[in-house]
Amino acid sequence: MAIKTDTEVIIGGKVFTLCGYESEEYLQRIASYINSKLAEYSHVEGFRRANMEMQNVLMQINIADDYFKAKNQISAMEEDLATKEKELYDLKHELVNNQMKMENLDKKLKSLKDDLNDREKKIIELEAENKNLKK
Repeated sequence: MAIKTDTEVIIGGKVFTLCGYESEEYLQRIASYINSKLAEYSHVEGFRRANMEMQNVLMQINIADDYFKAKNQISAMEEDLATKEKELYDLKHELVNNQMKMENLDKKLKSLKDDLNDREKKIIELEAENKNLKK
């Protein structure tokens, strides 16, 4: 079972204690992400003029927006991966089929070469017989 972690972080210039089963580094990254969002929106005039409650709601909306965009991106990547896996499977299947065709063609070629050798031997034999008959 994971160990619960208590970590002090600074968010918006205030110290908070975050508790969770994730690592301290992970909890610090969360605080850093929130601080970067605060810094990003602190440059927006409308955000700065809004009261604290409205700023918090706007931050929540923007973080939720980031979350859903990331989730959609993951879904798109998973679909792309599934498509590429199917293409890879199809290519492997095609490769196996082509290898089987090639093996069959190699067998047929060997058979034809053997037949040709047999016929050449027969021609030589017949030519030898023909010479003997002419003598």
